[in-house]
Amino acid sequence: MSISRIRLSPRRRAIRASHHLLLVVLSLLSLFPVILILSTALKTEQDVKVNPFGLFSSFSFENIVQAWTVGEFGSHLLDSVLLTIPSTVITVALSTMAGYTFARLPFPGRNILFYAVVLGLLVPFFAYMIPLYFQLRTMGMLDTLVGTILVLSTTGLAFGAFFMRAFFSDLPDELEQAARIDGASEARIFAQVMLPLATPGIGTLTVFTFLQNWNNFLVPLLYLPSGEYRPLTTGLYLFVGGRSVDIGPLAAGALITILPVVLLFILLQRQVTEGFLSGAVKG
Repeated sequence: MSISRIRLSPRRRAIRASHHLLLVVLSLLSLFPVILILSTALKTEQDVKVNPFGLFSSFSFENIVQAWTVGEFGSHLLDSVLLTIPSTVITVALSTMAGYTFARLPFPGRNILFYAVVLGLLVPFFAYMIPLYFQLRTMGMLDTLVGTILVLSTTGLAFGAFFMRAFFSDLPDELEQAARIDGASEARIFAQVMLPLATPGIGTLTVFTFLQNWNNFLVPLLYLPSGEYRPLTTGLYLFVGGRSVDIGPLAAGALITILPVVLLFILLQRQVTEGFLSGAVKG
């Protein structure tokens, strides 16, 4: 008998319906702030003041235009791209190579070195952010894109190496052994055999790293003190300080900040789902 023809008892149907209802309620609660921001950003200024919690009661682009021009969110968006994309690429590339090395290449002290890297997960950024500030200033890299990109890259390396090691450890050994029998080098095995199999894990790590770097507020604020470069997070903070009453432009600025992240997740949601389903988080 097929699964579709199995009849559920009234009690089980009631339990399943209650679960679905709970999921719908939780989804609505999670989505409501985003929907409210979108609605507020697309309202007229007068409607925002009169009916702040009304959803899509009017339609206008004036808040978005004001945020883009007066708030300079176009420039902030470019700065966020310049900081986030290189730091994400560096973190994912180094984490992938480190994860493969710790999972597949036997060498003396491998486990000790891996645990030393994972120890970075236990050290909070607040513990070394001030010494790092003076170190970057001494090296002449304070208030530069290169210095801030390196800081953003290193903050995610410990988790990235741990994540990719778990993913590579879960992959089958047969293809790797067959490639070695055929005389393939370690570099060729990594690039042509193991790396394509790790695509779901890399996609998942890319999304997580991009989210972390894109939403990072403290690193740009601390290591870009002059204000020459202002990503969206710090730009929104300054916009809030100067326009604490203008809710519409603030909502438009928040919408500009979160929209690229939402689009990235929509584009890579398949890789993220496959990364979890493939057992990438197994130790």
